[in-house]
Amino acid sequence: MEQPKITGYRQLSPEDAALMNEIKAHGEELKALVEKLRGLPDTDQRWISIGATDLQTGLMALTRSVAKPTSF
Repeated sequence: MEQPKITGYRQLSPEDAALMNEIKAHGEELKALVEKLRGLPDTDQRWISIGATDLQTGLMALTRSVAKPTSF
């Protein structure tokens, strides 16, 4: 399937798409862990929020490392 052109992005190869899907799958696993931690009464919710944000940032960085966008 040919994806429509998105400004600042190149067409992904099947290998790149597989890597992106692997990153997304790990993201879902991490999301489940964060939700589990949020449900525990004796955890510091502030640090869970910081950790969740940092994990999202890291996953986005990994995604961008594969996609290699040229835009800001």
